[in-house]
Amino acid sequence: MSRLRALFLVLISVVCLLPIAWTLLAAFGLQPDSTVSPPIWRGGLSLDAFAEIGQMQTYFWLQLGTSLLVSFAASALAIAVGFLAAYGLARSVLRARHVIVQSLLILASLPAIAYLLTLRDFLRYIRLFDTLPGVILAQATLLAPLAAFVLYGYIVRAPVDVEDAARLDGAHLGSILWYVVLPGQMPGVVATTIILFILSYNQFFLPLLLTELHIRMMPVIVRDFFTLERDFEWPLAAAIILITIAPVLLLAALAHRSLQRFSFSLDQ
Repeated sequence: MSRLRALFLVLISVVCLLPIAWTLLAAFGLQPDSTVSPPIWRGGLSLDAFAEIGQMQTYFWLQLGTSLLVSFAASALAIAVGFLAAYGLARSVLRARHVIVQSLLILASLPAIAYLLTLRDFLRYIRLFDTLPGVILAQATLLAPLAAFVLYGYIVRAPVDVEDAARLDGAHLGSILWYVVLPGQMPGVVATTIILFILSYNQFFLPLLLTELHIRMMPVIVRDFFTLERDFEWPLAAAIILITIAPVLLLAALAHRSLQRFSFSLDQ
């Protein structure tokens, strides 16, 4: 059974990685030609597509930095709010707290388009539409329920003996959260933050409806490139896709141990 499971995981990994491998080859100038039999590879290894991005896409790197900044700030804000909410629910004596926790999951599962039109009008009213703070707050609002739901599962299983001892020693709530609760939940907080960052970075509908000219996010930029580019070139498109997904792949590779611990904790 274990060998069959390993084989299944290998096949799934290959299927998932094939599009990325094809994109990588296309970005460096290698493209399959299926007009001949048998199919052959055309072109040679080259960095021309990456150089062309800097020439044709004047603000590309600035927009990439903006997307990274928004995703980092939104995930940090969401994890802060979610952590406080999760702790409050975990230590609450309310009988309905389990209903509230399940409601967080339902709220996190709602499609963003369900409330984005109302949020768009609200941001226009408070003059935060198409601004960096407006997008960050909107992204954090979208992610906070999921953060609270996940962190609740960590905190509710943690023993309260150390917290009670800290209270007896005169520690206030802020000190207990910072010096007692947070260090013990740090693996879960780190892994959850990474997941929130990836979800924020890949969000499409929110930046599409809440931004116009001043703030541009990478999913919208990639969409515009594929729909508006007249002289479409696959090497250039593949290079843009590769650069866009590189931060997510790099983050997942660097934090794979935290994500593994996160997955193991959820299984428990």
